[in-house]
Amino acid sequence: MNSITRAIIGVLLVLTITFSAIIVCQKVAPSLKIDITDQNIFTLSDGTKNILGRLNQPIKVKLFYAETATLKASDQIKFFNNYYVFVKELLEEYQAESNGMIDLEIIDPRPFSDEEAQALRYGLQRFPITEEENFFFGLAIQTPFGVEKTIPFFSPDRQNFVEYDISYLIDTAITRQKQKVGVLSSLDVMGDDISGYMAQMMQMQGQTPKKSWAIISQLKQKYDVSEVPADSTEIKGIDILLIVHPKDLSEQTLFAIDQFVLSGGRTIVCVDPYCVSDKPTRQEMQMGTVPDSSSDLNILLRQWGLEVPENTFAGDRALALKAAMMQGQRVQTIIGFLGLTGEKECFDRESVVTANLNYVRVLFAGAINETELPEESGITRRPIMTTTNRGNTWTISSAYELMIPDATALLNKFTAGDEPVAIGCQVTGKFKSAFPDGIEVESEGDEENSVSKTEKITGLTEAAEDCVIMVFSDVDFISDMIAYQDSFFGMKAVVGDNAALLSNSIDDMAGSSDLISIRSRGNFSRPFIVVDEIEARAEKETEKKIADINAEIAKFQQDLNDIASKARQGDQELLGSSIQEKKRQLMLDIRLKEKEQRDVKMSERQDIEKLGRKLRNICMLLTPAIILLIAIGLAIFRNARKRHYISHASDS
Repeated sequence: MNSITRAIIGVLLVLTITFSAIIVCQKVAPSLKIDITDQNIFTLSDGTKNILGRLNQPIKVKLFYAETATLKASDQIKFFNNYYVFVKELLEEYQAESNGMIDLEIIDPRPFSDEEAQALRYGLQRFPITEEENFFFGLAIQTPFGVEKTIPFFSPDRQNFVEYDISYLIDTAITRQKQKVGVLSSLDVMGDDISGYMAQMMQMQGQTPKKSWAIISQLKQKYDVSEVPADSTEIKGIDILLIVHPKDLSEQTLFAIDQFVLSGGRTIVCVDPYCVSDKPTRQEMQMGTVPDSSSDLNILLRQWGLEVPENTFAGDRALALKAAMMQGQRVQTIIGFLGLTGEKECFDRESVVTANLNYVRVLFAGAINETELPEESGITRRPIMTTTNRGNTWTISSAYELMIPDATALLNKFTAGDEPVAIGCQVTGKFKSAFPDGIEVESEGDEENSVSKTEKITGLTEAAEDCVIMVFSDVDFISDMIAYQDSFFGMKAVVGDNAALLSNSIDDMAGSSDLISIRSRGNFSRPFIVVDEIEARAEKETEKKIADINAEIAKFQQDLNDIASKARQGDQELLGSSIQEKKRQLMLDIRLKEKEQRDVKMSERQDIEKLGRKLRNICMLLTPAIILLIAIGLAIFRNARKRHYISHASDS
């Protein structure tokens, strides 16, 4: 065999080995991934992995992205290309982790195609680019039982929660039954739950059925909502318990709530040191008694590491709104009427409940304080809604001060603080019972002995798994007068994000414990921190130079005014020459300062370009350097083996 034939065979073998290695890598590589991002943005959380591990039915996941249309789109649309790659690769991680239960399909909906019609049928948002091209970027999930869930559009402001949104879709898609929400309240929030026929009968008799609060009607569209009596001795048959204004609850009802929470029931508590919606009855008004409009659940809250003190309210001058305290009064600033905004960092942006909220109004909201807990308790308390850093608490001596309030007096006695006041808080952990020894209740005697007996009831003393509760120190924020306003045809229109806050809370609670454990992911778009620091430092220096120039110009103007005011009528020529000399000197100074500014800008640009060249050289030279080191290592190894064989042969 000659050398040419050997060379040809060698080339063919190299090509065969290369293509075989590529095929093997394509098959093996998906399971051999390393996430080297700073915040592990491509690594699925344990909660998502648990959700995927429970899949017992195949799920079709369809990602719609108008990739071809973006070629004709503006830069604002092209911005989504990187976001699309991030979402696609994250979904590929879902597919790899699902053990074949997720069938991922990437779809580019072209104009007038079946794929475009499919995207429209799923209700995905479309944005016209040209007369024919539309931009789509959404997700649809479909189960074998016909359940369809969608993300109409991947909004950039939700990019930190994209894993939560996708996992929420999967978790709720495989749960075919509606979540059951029980509402326990001392207020008539449920209204008269009667049929249409009974409502007509009441109207014919001159009676008007009481309507439920608008927030309850909204929740009924998504959940199976039922009433839990305020005197319940046992709470069961529901998934989520919503407690609104718990006033004068019996010990037996408190024990029932305690046991519901310890058994893993998700609970949302809305208490209020002064609930404006709790209006006095006609009898109370006629008797002139002071109605108790406060509520608390401190006997349980303290066990969970929280407390809402009575007659204590959250205040903040920066958030105080103007309104008329009573009909016919002029509009005044009310220190207890707060408009919480995202711009002033009143919401926890790392929580899926409050991440996208912009504006929430609260009326005489209380303050949620953290109580001391043993270090080994393992309870985590997380404020999700607060005042600004200048917020503080204010107190009243009795309810009379708020029944006929003096807004000016309340505002004047308020003192700004130096840390935010919590109005909403989420607590997780393995809680202990507030009634470790149980409770004693009276039982009715038998027919022969009518004397009542005392019976002891016991239950769980500690939760077996992590519990989740959410506490808000206001009730009025979900009432019709604060969260809604009258619209056309007697309908209620949403005001701000009050309704969204409660809806988000229940949505979060409705998910599995694995879903609740999923929190904000890192941002896939990482800033050039070093470059930004260089630019900020240079801009600061430039601002100082400009300020110096402006100061010199102002000084020159002052000098001119002084010369003009002191000059005599016959010194016009001298005055003119003086001014001209000043002007020439100023122009020279300005040019020198402008040159200094250019030098600063040039230094700034040189630092950035130097950093860019350094990074480019590292990227370009790193791979050849590694290959060179491997080659040198192999050469040294082969020479060492060669010398070893030569010495061994000479010895023999």
